This record gives sequence, C-alpha cells and structure tokens, in this order.
Amino acid sequence: MAETPGDDRTLYDARTVEGDLTDVHHVDVNRAEETFHQLEKTLSRRSTSARKYDSDDNDPEKAELAFDLREYLSSSNDAYQSAGIKHKHVGVTWEKLQVEGMGLVGSKIYVETFGQAVLSFWIYPFILLWGFVRQYMPSKDSAFPTRTILHPQSGLVKPGEMCLVLGCPGAGCTTFLKSIANERNEYAAVLGDVRYAGIDAVEMAKMYKGEVLYNQEDDIHIATLNVGQTLDFALATKAPGPNGRLPGMSRQEFNDSVKNMLLKMLNISHTAKTYVGDEFVRGVSGGERKRVSIAEMMTSRARVLCFDNSTRGLDASTALDFIKAMRAMTDILGQTTFATLYQAGEGIYELFDKVIVLDQGRQVYFGPPSEARQYFEDLGYKPLPRQSTADYLTGCTDPNERQFAPGRSIADVPSTPAALESAFLTSRQARSIEDDLQKYKLAMETEKHDQEAFRAAVLADKKRGVSKTSPYTIGFIGQVKALVIRQFQMRLQDRFQLITSFSLSIILAIVIGAAYYNLPLTAAGAFTRGSVIFVAMLSCMLDTFGELPAQMLGRPILKKQTGYSFYRPAAIAIANTVADIPFSAVRILIYDIIIYFMAHLSRSAGGFFTYHLFTYLGFLTMQGFFRTFGLMCQSFDFAFRLATFFVPNMIVYIGYMIPVFQMKRWLFWIFYINPLSYAFSGALENEFSRINLDCNGAYVVPRNSPGSNTYPDTLGPNQVCTLAGAEPGNTIVSGRSYLSAGYALDVSDLWRRNLLVLIGFFLLFQLTQVLLIEYYPQYGGSGAVVVYAQENTETKKRNAVLQERKTLKNDTDSDEKGQSTEKEKRYSNQNSTVHRKTFTWESINYTVPVPGGDLRLLHDVYGYVKPGTLTALMGASGAGKTTCLDVLAQRKNIGVVSGSMLVDGRPLASDFARGTAYAEQMDVHEGSATVREAMRFSAHLRQPASVPVEEKDAYVEEMIELLELQDLADAIVITLGVEARKRLTIGVELASRPELLLFLDEPTSGLDGQSAWNLVRFLRKLASTGQAILCTIHQPSSLLFESFDRLLLLERGGETVYFGDIGPDSGVLRSYFARHGALCPSNVNPAEYMLDAIGAGLAPRVGDKDWKDVWLESPEYSRMRDEIEVIKRDALARPEEVKQKETTYASPIWYQLKEVVLRNNRALWRSPAYVFSRLFVHAFISLFVSLSFLQLGTSVRDLQYRVFGIFWVSVLPMIVMAQIEPLWIFNRRVFIRESSSRIYSPYVFAIGQLIGELPYSVLCAFIYWVLMVWPMGFGKGAAGTNGNGLQFLVVLFVELFGVTLGQFIGAISPNIQTAALFNPFLGLILTQFCGVTIPFPTMAKFWRSWLYQLDPYTRVLSAMLSTELHGLEITCKPDEFIPFHPPSGQSCQQWAGEFVNNFGGYLNNVNATSDCQYCQYRVGDQFFVPLNIEYDNRWRDTFIMFCYFIFNVLATILASRLLRYAKR
Repeated sequence: MAETPGDDRTLYDARTVEGDLTDVHHVDVNRAEETFHQLEKTLSRRSTSARKYDSDDNDPEKAELAFDLREYLSSSNDAYQSAGIKHKHVGVTWEKLQVEGMGLVGSKIYVETFGQAVLSFWIYPFILLWGFVRQYMPSKDSAFPTRTILHPQSGLVKPGEMCLVLGCPGAGCTTFLKSIANERNEYAAVLGDVRYAGIDAVEMAKMYKGEVLYNQEDDIHIATLNVGQTLDFALATKAPGPNGRLPGMSRQEFNDSVKNMLLKMLNISHTAKTYVGDEFVRGVSGGERKRVSIAEMMTSRARVLCFDNSTRGLDASTALDFIKAMRAMTDILGQTTFATLYQAGEGIYELFDKVIVLDQGRQVYFGPPSEARQYFEDLGYKPLPRQSTADYLTGCTDPNERQFAPGRSIADVPSTPAALESAFLTSRQARSIEDDLQKYKLAMETEKHDQEAFRAAVLADKKRGVSKTSPYTIGFIGQVKALVIRQFQMRLQDRFQLITSFSLSIILAIVIGAAYYNLPLTAAGAFTRGSVIFVAMLSCMLDTFGELPAQMLGRPILKKQTGYSFYRPAAIAIANTVADIPFSAVRILIYDIIIYFMAHLSRSAGGFFTYHLFTYLGFLTMQGFFRTFGLMCQSFDFAFRLATFFVPNMIVYIGYMIPVFQMKRWLFWIFYINPLSYAFSGALENEFSRINLDCNGAYVVPRNSPGSNTYPDTLGPNQVCTLAGAEPGNTIVSGRSYLSAGYALDVSDLWRRNLLVLIGFFLLFQLTQVLLIEYYPQYGGSGAVVVYAQENTETKKRNAVLQERKTLKNDTDSDEKGQSTEKEKRYSNQNSTVHRKTFTWESINYTVPVPGGDLRLLHDVYGYVKPGTLTALMGASGAGKTTCLDVLAQRKNIGVVSGSMLVDGRPLASDFARGTAYAEQMDVHEGSATVREAMRFSAHLRQPASVPVEEKDAYVEEMIELLELQDLADAIVITLGVEARKRLTIGVELASRPELLLFLDEPTSGLDGQSAWNLVRFLRKLASTGQAILCTIHQPSSLLFESFDRLLLLERGGETVYFGDIGPDSGVLRSYFARHGALCPSNVNPAEYMLDAIGAGLAPRVGDKDWKDVWLESPEYSRMRDEIEVIKRDALARPEEVKQKETTYASPIWYQLKEVVLRNNRALWRSPAYVFSRLFVHAFISLFVSLSFLQLGTSVRDLQYRVFGIFWVSVLPMIVMAQIEPLWIFNRRVFIRESSSRIYSPYVFAIGQLIGELPYSVLCAFIYWVLMVWPMGFGKGAAGTNGNGLQFLVVLFVELFGVTLGQFIGAISPNIQTAALFNPFLGLILTQFCGVTIPFPTMAKFWRSWLYQLDPYTRVLSAMLSTELHGLEITCKPDEFIPFHPPSGQSCQQWAGEFVNNFGGYLNNVNATSDCQYCQYRVGDQFFVPLNIEYDNRWRDTFIMFCYFIFNVLATILASRLLRYAKR
C-alpha cells in the first residue's frame, strides 16, 4: 500500500478550518469530486493489481476491491439531480441545549428485594391513598428530583460536515447524540432549541423522525436472519416511491443497487448468506456485526446521522475505511454526521470538520479539529506529541491522566469542568461558533431553500397513498407486508422450533385420540365426549402461553427499528398474527384431524370443519390474549402474574367443570366474558347437535349386578336413565336434550352467538395489541440508570477505603506512577519465585461444518507465549482472531481442531482451563450481582483453595481500584454501561490470578483512549511479574502497540502473516514489512499500516505476493519454528513438577456448592418480581378456586367439587414450570461462560439452582395449602383435620416436583420458545391418565396397564382424595336424588334394595311405593374405590411422589452435564 500516506490527504485535502460562511449549505460537490478523483485512481490502480495478482485467491472479500466508490456516489448523485429529485441537506443547530435526567446528583437508586416487595404489597393501598390526598395539599417540592446531564451549550453542524464528539465515559457524549437525534424519551427534560434546517424538534419528531437517526453502541439484530435478509427488510420499508427513484428504475432494482453498494462499501459482501448471530447464535464476527448495524442504518438514507462509538470491534484499517466512506457520503450527498469514537487514530481524527469535547456534561471545546490540541496546550496542559489528538483531548478532561505544562499547576490551569467551560466561552473559537450560528440561523429563516428542498425530497420518497405528515416511507399495508415476509423467514429458518412444535403437537394429538379412542354413541360416551373436546381445546389454546416470553424478547429490535421509522409499532402486531397463520393453521389442522377421527366424534365433513373452525378461532383468540399481556407488561414476571389472574378463571368458568346454572351467583358472569367458554360451547353444540345417545349400562337405575337377572336388561318402565335430558321409558337421548339439561346450552346459539362473539374477541385482542404497542410501548429499561445494592457494614468500610485511596491518588499526581507500580507489584507476590510455563502451539488447523461441506477458519498457525511477555493477536475483522483465541483457550466444542498445543512441551492437562483466564468479547455476567460480588465469586472459586478468603477479598479490592471501578463497586451488573461491563469482564478474569496464561479478546474495545492505555499499561506490568498474556486488540495507537512484546498477525482465512517481536518503536516489525516492499512512513501508526499493507481493508495488499507465502519463505518463520523446538527441548529437560493431585476445579465441590448457592439465594432475593409472582400466583389460584367451591357440604355435587378442588393441585406444576424455565435458561447462559473456565461443576450448577428455589417453594406450597383446605371446608371425613397435614405434604411434594420438572425441561431445551412447547404436552399427559378426567374403569387397558401407573399425578390424587373422602358421609340434596317408580305393590326397598346393596348409595324413602329417591353415594369411599384408590395406600403414594421429585433432580443434573446448547 505504497500510496497509503496520500489516502488521508485525498480525503481531507484543502478543507477549510472554519468553513465558508458565504456557502451556508457547505456542500462543494466539485471539490468533493476532485478529491475523490484521487481516491478513485488509487482504488482503480489497486483493483487492477489485485485482479492481476490475485486471480487464484479464493478469499471472498478480495472480489469486492473493484467497487468504485467515487463512480457510484458521484454518478448516482448526478443522475438524481438531472432527474429533478431534490437533495436533502439538513444542517443542525442547537442553542442552550440542556438535558435533565431522573434523580438528584450523587443520589443512588437501590435494588428492590423480595422482602421489600412483600412489604410494598401490603402498604401499596395506603401509598395510593396518600398520593391521592397529596394532590390536594400545597407542596413546595417539585414532582420529582432531576440532575443535569448536559449543561447549556450551543453550536451548529452544516450539511456536508462531520462532527466528532469526545469525552471520558460519563461525560455525556451519548446523551448529546441522543438529544441531537431527537431520542428524548429516557430523559426527564430536554431544554433549549434544536433545529434541523430550521425545522423545530417537535415537527421533526412527528413528520421526519426517520431522517434523524441514532446508531447505538450495542449491536441489536435478529440473530437468526442472515445479513442479506436483514438489509432486504430495511430496504423494503425505506425504498423511495416512484418520484424518489430514477425514471425506469424499479423498487427491486433500487433495493439491490443500494444493498450491493453498502455490502461492498463496508467490505461484507461475503457475509450476505451468513446469520447475523449474537452471543449465543453462531454468526458473523463482532466487527462484521458492527458493520451490519451501520449498513442497516444507512439503508434509511437519513441525512442527520449520529454514530455512538460505531468503530467498536473494528480493526484499525476497517475503522478508517468506514470513516472515509462516511466522509465520502457526507461530501457528495450533503449528510450531516455526528460521531463519538473511542481510541480514534490520527487518520480518523483528521477526517472530521469539527470536534466537541465534553467534560461532565459541559462543552469545554467546540471548533476546528486542527486547533483543538493547541487550544488545550495554551490553557496550560503539557504537550504530548506522541499521543493521538483524540486521546490527548479526552486526557485533558480526566483528573487521573492529565498532565500540566512545566511550571503550571492545578492552581493556574482551568481543570474543573466548570472552569474549562468558562475558559472556552471566552475563547476565540466560541465567538466564531456563535457568529457562525447566528449567520446560519438568519440564512435558514430568510432563505428556506434547504428546508423546502428537504420537505419536497421527503415527500417524493413516499409511496403513493402515504400521508404527507407521516414519518414513514411506505404505507401501513406495505409495512405489514414487509414484516410478514421477515417474520415468516424467521419462523422458517428456526428449524428446531418448527420441527419440535409440529412433532409435539402431533404426538399430543395421538395421545389424546388414543386416550379417548372410538368413543361409543352411548350414555357412557356423553361425558367423555365433553372431556375430549375440553382437553383438546384447552391443550391447544394454552399452548399459546409461550407468547408471553416471546413478546419480551423482541423489544430491543422493535425500539431500534421503529426509531429508524422502518414501520409503525402497530404493524408488527398484525404481521406477527399473519405470519404465524400458515404454520399454526397447518399444525392445528393436523392436530384436529387426528383427535377428531380417532375419538370417533361425529364423522361428517360439516361436523369436522365446524369443530376445526371453533378450535382454530379459539387458538388465535388466546394467542392474541397472551400477546396483549406480553405487550402490556414491563417484565415477564408481571405479565405472568396478570395472565394467571385470568387463566384459572377461564378454565373453571368454561362451563365444563361447573355448568353455568350451578355457578355461584356472584361469579357466574365470568362465563360470559370468557372467550374459551364460547369456543368450548360452540364445539360442544356442534358435536351433540349431530348425535343421539343410547342409554344403557351404568346409567340405568336400578340395574343388575354381574350374575343377577332381577331387573330387565333393557330400559323398563320401572327403571330410569340417569343421563341428563333422558325421557322416562325412552332409551334414546338426543344430544340436544343432553346439552340443554346438563349444561344449559342451546344448539341454536352455535352460529348466532358463539361464533360471532369468538370472532369479536379475536378482533378485540388484535385491536388491544395494536393500541398497546402503538400508544403504550414497553421497550424495557435503559442502561442510563445505574442501580446499587445497599451497603452492609463490611462493604461500607471497604468503599470508604477505596474512596480515600482514590482521593489520595488524585491529589498526588506526581506520585501516580510509583503508586501504580506498587499496586501492580502486589498482584504476583505469591508466585514471583515460582517457575512459569511456556505455552506453544504448532500447525493449528480448525474447520467447521457448513452447508455443502467444511470451512477452514485457521490454517497452520504456529506460535508461543512465554512467561513475562505480552503478545498481541491482530488481523482484519473476520480474519479469525477470536476463533484462534477460542481454539487456544480450549473453548471450541464444534468443528475439528488439529495440531499440537503444549505446556512446557507436554500435552495439556485436565486443569489447563482452570490455570488460564479468558476475558471474552461478549460481556456475560450474572445480572443481579454487584461488581464486587462478581469479582469475589471468581476469586473465591478460581484461586487455589489454600489461599485464605481474606486475602482473596483484599485482592479483589485491588482489582477494583486498578480498573477504576471504585464508584461502581456496589452497582448491580445488569445496569452497568458498556464500558463498565467490559472492565468488569476483565476484572472477573484477573481476580482468578491465572497461573499459566491470560487470554483477552478485544479488552480495549468500548473503552476510551485513556482507559485503554491504563488497561494495557496494567497488562504490561502484569507481564513484567511473569504472567503470560495473549490478547486480541483493535485500533491500538502507536503508543499502545509498542507496549506489546510480540505479534501474531492473521489475514483472512486464518492464515499467519507474521509472528515475532515488535521491537522498540515497532522497529523489528517495520523492518520485516519494509524488507518485503511495504515501507511504513514515520508519521503513520504501524498497527494501522500493517493491516493496510496485507489488504485488511477495502484497499488491496501491498506487493505482488500473498503475505502468507512471504511469511512461510522468510527466515523469521524458520527461526520461530526453531525457537518452539528449543522451548520444548528445554522444558522437557527440566524435571516435571510433582503435583499433589491434578484437579479440574480449584475448589472442592462442597465449597463450590456453598458459593453458588449463596449467589443464587442473593439473586433470587434481588429478583422480587420473579419470587413474588410465584407467591402471588399460588395465592390467587388457590383463593379463586376456593371461592368457586366455598365451604363445601356433603352433597353429591359438593363431592364432585371436592374432587375438582383437589384436581387443581395438579395444575400447579404447569404454572411453576412456565416461570422456572426462562430463569433456568437465562442462568444457563452465565453457567456456559463460567464453566469454560472450570469455575464450578455442572452438578453444582444444577443443585445450586434447586437449593435456591427450595425456601420459596415451601412458602408457596404453604400459602396454597392454607387457602385451599380451610375455605373449601376440608377435613370433614374420617381423617378429620389431621388429614390436612398429609394434604400439605402432598402439596409440597407437588410443588417440588413442578420446580424440578421445569428445571429439567429448561436443561433439555435450547431456548425459551422450545421449552414452552413442552408444557402443554406434559400437562396433558400427566392430568389425563391419572384416573380422574378419564375414570379408571373406562380407561383403555393399554393406558391403564402402564401410563396410569407411571403417572405421578395418580399418586397425588390417590393420596389426597382418599384422605379427604374416606368416611365422608354423603347427603343428597333434593335435586340430586334419582327418582323412579317401583312395580305396583312393591316398596322402594323391595324393588331396588338388591341394586343398592350391590352398587352402594342409599334410598331416601325405603318404604315408599312410588317416587323412590336414590342417592348415588352413602360415603366418599364409594366414589374413590371404583377409581382404584385405597385409603391405606395414602402414605405410600405420598412418598412415591417424593421419589419422582428425586428422579427429576437426578435427571436435571445429568442433563446439565450433557446438554449445554453452546455451539462455538
């Protein structure tokens, strides 16, 4: 890359310092074209050489080099101007911009605990009352306290200008960008006047919000879409209408043109078919994902762009290419660009027109970049010529890093934020900016050419039919269409979930069909027909419960894309339903066909399709119901709590368990507002309107017992059919009569009421989704507010010491170096004399399976890391740096790794992972811990067990100090910002004091220049004490780069380009490249130059030979191979250390369990929403079921209700599982990261999760039991109230069974959506075959012989029913007696006595000669004995249930060991 020095010049040549005030638009296309003409020649020349020499290169990215940036931008811009399409030039002005945040300065928000949540629940009514009263009381206090995040400041950036915003973390850079981008919702107030081409912020937000965009630091995408699909969707929503495109160009041609341009411009064409991925889905690399975020934003064609650290994760060459591309688009297209960048190199810095420096929210500099360094030097700061200007400017605002010029001090140099701001306001630069601002404002007010052109251009972009005032490019229907295609692709590509959902649905249908196989058209088939319809419909509809967590997961995507004006929020609600229909319609149709025809429901086309219509409409209605709650609630736990408020009532008041005419008069109205009741009634009416039932068998009273012939075999005149709706003497009962008498249902309501109301509910829930997501969006919390844990005595003392030392350090700048050295020396006191081992690797190859074969990611990589050295691993984004680090750290679990990795010449031992530390690129932590707790957890479990806990804790305090986390020591991890999370990730690994090797993956990404320098300086000190360190690094400054001893440089394809010393002033590295034709100029950062030289960016490589071949033929390569042999030989000559015992983990398993349980308990205590939701759900279900069956008596109906009340206990596990599974899967993510470092065993993880749940499980079981047994009036049988104790034991075991079953399902499921699919399936199997819904005598022999016996609920109901009903004397109510007439001359006893003696029950009037009254049961035992339940087996059955709980625990432990679903 011989022309590299000229690249910066061609992009920045002849740019004015203060701008041309006569040209208010500041877009000199001629100048831009002239400068890009030079770039074109460079690119074209390089492209030619690339094509000439790289014809045999298979690198997919090399094919992109022929892309001509100037040609594309200039020609397309000219074509648009010629076609009369208006430009969109939007200058931004802000005056007295001030941002207020929630909370007072210095105040802290503390995390809520479970104890506080319980207290709040009881005092909440009083708080509400006090709030109401306080409204009418005079008060001087403001509504809520606020703090100033951004202090008043003014400025402007014209079209065609780029503004760089600099500041230390917490200076307000992100807030400034969000304010400019009109994202104001998370702040208490945004004051001042911000205008865009003269348009105020309110109008801009309402009509043009898609023209002012903010690109956040975190990359948020749908992981299972590929890069091409992600951009296709963005373009589908933002492609202009016919008036905004060139004549003759179709939408598809426009979309393809823009997509290809963006992919080539950002050098990611080769990723078009690759999943975007995330922390847990394998996809593109981190740097490539960042470029996908940029590309997605660029599809919007917005004209005011705010980039928040958008070069994070990009290598130096790619970062420079990106900023050059922004420079190009800003010049040619007249964009207005703002960017915050950490560690911006000099080449990047010089591309900007203006720079803002912020210090604690105050504007301390705003002006030309070329004057900024001199401005701060003139104030009295020490010149640091070797430091990049961007780092120097932020360093001047950092009390820990700034240095004063000789003879100057804090006394005479402005150093506080307020003093720096005052100094700037009196400066020449401030006066110049103010003058520019007033002139530009005047121009905007008098000459509105830009504003009118902008409005016209936006209007031309809109598709036909889109409102002029709408901020969207396409209409609502077009948005829904684009979203439907995207959602359809997502579902289609999630093959695992698709296959799982269809498989479980089919298996479920077969099981239900087999359980009710071939129902007879007799009285015996009447109740079971209702059962199969009830069970099939309920299982199908409650399957939609999985929509609750799914609605939570998509919120960050929704927030970003609606902010980009891709679509209205309401469009996604409708699109979700429409996209789901093809999949759910096919699945439910198959499900219905299997059940309907296996169960022998009315076999006619009309009957089946009517049944299917009601089932599927019910499914869609309930899907809308759960989605509504998912959209309404801020958290899953709250949504879960709300849903369980309704679901039990929907089931109880569906009209099956309790017919509507038997419901409590003060609760029967629930039946009429229950959508399930209309679906069930419709299906029931459809079935029974088509059939007649034959009354025989057990439904005839009196009847013969086996071997007796006292009574007629057919229904005689002195016998009666007990089936509801039967007529005396008639053996045929019409289905209509049965429904009317038994359920008070009228078949004529099928179409006129049930269908219409069900459709109404479906439309209602669609409407509620649309209204909620549109006007009441729940996007989740923002990371802007840090939440803290309350201090205890110990942490208060430690925090005081940290603050004291921090103050001392700030006050004694001159002693800073000495103090740092002293602190870092303490790091390795224990191992300073111990022999450290050398890690070597040879011929490392790594291949992964891809569609169509295998892909090689690493090829013959050699190297070593010696103790006491700091080795950098560098390369372009996507070159395989993280992959190489993963392979060396033994983190890969898919693909094939070959080659040898040795420690002191010997194979890796089982404790290798424990002896190393790996700070990964993705910051995954247990969210509810504090910073100190997270680091202590690592230190306690990873440092040797022989080290005292006090020493480990003291060491953690040193790490907190070294990483400058003193103010965040008690902060809750999940609320930390990006930069603090990165520090914590490093701290957690450093806390382990690795004996062998420290791996770090991009430790400086996301840090500002000073923080990065501090971290690398610390790593340097660490290495000097004997630690071996290997880390990947992006965008290092020349100073940072020289801190490393050795470099391993990779190019695309995982090929080694260089491995060896860097040397003072990078001399060794520079001489190697210079020897092969790549001469690095003295004023260019060698770290950036070498990446350019090997072709890492858009530009081709320097030289006519691939650098990997140059390396293989070099003497350095031979010397490196020889050095590895010497290392191995010397190490093997040294006697091997005799270890006491080689262990995988540093701590014994009991200590691991103690620490993990302590952390889990703390996490649950700090998760009040989760724990309190469980408690609330148990209390509510128990209470509401009890209210439906309040103070039961001893009638037959009350006997049935006792059974139903007990049966509800079997529903508890399903409720618990739905809440347990998401928590388990989230916690497993943390465990996957921690288990890679062998912190603790998978057995400990599983056991620890269970132990954490135990106290709350006991509490939940107790609450449920208390609200069940006394309100319902249990304990009236022979067991008395003593039997209630056994009932509690059973409820407790059921609760534990549900918790462990939920954890087991979580352990075997890859994600939450899949786990949710198992719940209806398991719930149905467990409840259907326990002998109640299908009575034991009528159950098919096949199921009765094994599944009935295996079903845990068989034991639950057996123990509880026998305890409750044993000895319970039954007294029929008048309407419960079965009336019949004896033959003439016989009394009731004479005629029916034999029947009563054989079948149980009693005659109410034994001596009567007419109107005999027969009661079906005399004692409760007569109900449960035919169900194969025995009172004497109740204790046996109770402890069999306990054994199921133990089995679940063992199965979960095993699944945790074998299944992790972490492919990397």
